[in-house]
Amino acid sequence: MSHQWKFFRAGGFDQVRVDTAADLLNLRELDQKLWVALSCPTKGIEFDARTLELLDSDADGHIRAPELLAAIDWAAARLADATVLEQKLDGVPLAAIKEETILAAAKGLLPDGGAMISVAAASTAEAEYTARALAAWEASGNAARPLGDATEAACAALAAVKDKLDDFFVRCRLAAFDERAGDAMNASDDSFKALGGVTLTNSHSDIAALPLARVGAGSTVPLGAGIDSGINPAWAERIGALREAVVVPLLGARPGLSESDWLAVQDQLAVYNAWQAAKPAGLPPEAEAVRDLERLARYVRDLLPLANNFVAFRDFYTRQGKATFQIGTLYLDGRSAELCVAVADAGKHAALAGLSRICLVYCDCVRNGEKISIAAAFTAGDSDQLMALRNGVFYDRQGRDWDATITKIVDHPISLRQAFWSPYKKLARMVGEQLQKLAASKAAGVEGKLAEAAVATAKKADAPPKPAPAQQAFDVGKFAGIFAAIGLAVGAIGTAVASMLTGLLGLHWWQIPIALAGLMLLISGPAVILAWFKLRSRNLGPLLDANGWAVNARARINIPFGTSLTQMAQLPEGAQRALTDPYAEKEQPWKTYVAFAIIAFVALLYWTR
Repeated sequence: MSHQWKFFRAGGFDQVRVDTAADLLNLRELDQKLWVALSCPTKGIEFDARTLELLDSDADGHIRAPELLAAIDWAAARLADATVLEQKLDGVPLAAIKEETILAAAKGLLPDGGAMISVAAASTAEAEYTARALAAWEASGNAARPLGDATEAACAALAAVKDKLDDFFVRCRLAAFDERAGDAMNASDDSFKALGGVTLTNSHSDIAALPLARVGAGSTVPLGAGIDSGINPAWAERIGALREAVVVPLLGARPGLSESDWLAVQDQLAVYNAWQAAKPAGLPPEAEAVRDLERLARYVRDLLPLANNFVAFRDFYTRQGKATFQIGTLYLDGRSAELCVAVADAGKHAALAGLSRICLVYCDCVRNGEKISIAAAFTAGDSDQLMALRNGVFYDRQGRDWDATITKIVDHPISLRQAFWSPYKKLARMVGEQLQKLAASKAAGVEGKLAEAAVATAKKADAPPKPAPAQQAFDVGKFAGIFAAIGLAVGAIGTAVASMLTGLLGLHWWQIPIALAGLMLLISGPAVILAWFKLRSRNLGPLLDANGWAVNARARINIPFGTSLTQMAQLPEGAQRALTDPYAEKEQPWKTYVAFAIIAFVALLYWTR
């Protein structure tokens, strides 16, 4: 009978519950279309780095679904009791180990009466075994380096020409075998003619393909320097390196390298190559058992939590803990943003992460000379005070505090409240900007006139007195037109206000609040509706995909859940609050005058009805 799966609904889609060892062991049978993610990076997430290293079998920096499944199968094959995978243990009990070599290694590490080997103890033992094996290997290397520290460079110089030298001496053997092969083993006339029609360099591939030197029975490889050495120009530099690094130190100076010399230097350096091949990775059996013990202890502790941050995003959506991709909390602008992810390049990250429709604030965080970059999702409040160069504090998952500075903002709607008030805030900003421009223009005009007056006064003081000019006649028509225009403007405004108030006063008292609410809805409604659609379509996928994840579902962040990811500043419960502000601005009388004017106007309208 197939395994009975359980699912929970979160983020707008069904996610599998991985609660038991049976769930974990049967993941191979679960359709991967139902997995939330199919790949995650090994860097930039909050998870044990050593465990991720063991899981990443191809060392490509990503954990993929087959690697997770292979780890589960590996652990299950070595456990006598697989239920330990669901028990949230910090290691593996001896009673649960099935493989004898691993069990023997665990017993050797535990004192008498010990029942469980912890991850820390297994990791320490593995490191000690590896260190001892490495030390033994290094000690055996003294006899494997005939040229001391220069042996490695000699082996590299030999490897660079080995195939070409082998080719040369095989050709010489053929020439010795049959004299007819002598000319055939050298370059043909056609080969040189083909080179005559092209632009040549010493590294040209067609030159390198020619024999290393003149082939003949018993020929040697010339080791002399200079253009007349007899060596193929494409190989002259590498043969020179072989001469200086290998032949002279091992055999002494000589004009040419014979086949017996060539075999001799290879034999002398072969011991070094064999020593390099024996470098641990190939550990003794007891060390391999300890390494497997460490792997098993880590898998018992970590496989279930990893599955719940990979196959499902349980920790993220149930809010029972932080997900692996949440690297800390950013405190800024009276808020704490809990959805913070690591970022390598803000520009590249934002190009994809912006498709998530989440308001993202990118920050550079510095602590004791160390620097990291993060992207924080702001999902509650508004963006009025979010701007580049503002400072905050970032707390990582270890509780360390970092100085955070905003470097970039990807602006998207944050909340319905922000959308509701946005038209009024825009209007207030526009009016304020226009008033500032008007005031600045008037101030500049006044300053200009004062400057002109000062200059004119100075000129008059220096010039002889002139007869006073005739006074310009008062232009009645001009001023009448100005006052008429002002009157029309005031009248139009008054008529509009009067019409609105007349309409409101024509309603019953209980209809007036409804009419005002309808007016506000007419103004704010479009912005709220647009924000509602965008907020409902927020998607975690692009935010994580930009970090190398392969998110396999539309992991939505709806309005209620998004609000929970960003906490607003609130007074503690039971706190006492004094409402008297000694520095509050004094009330201005004009507000009272406006109130009286409105009351008088309303009374006049009622009087005249």
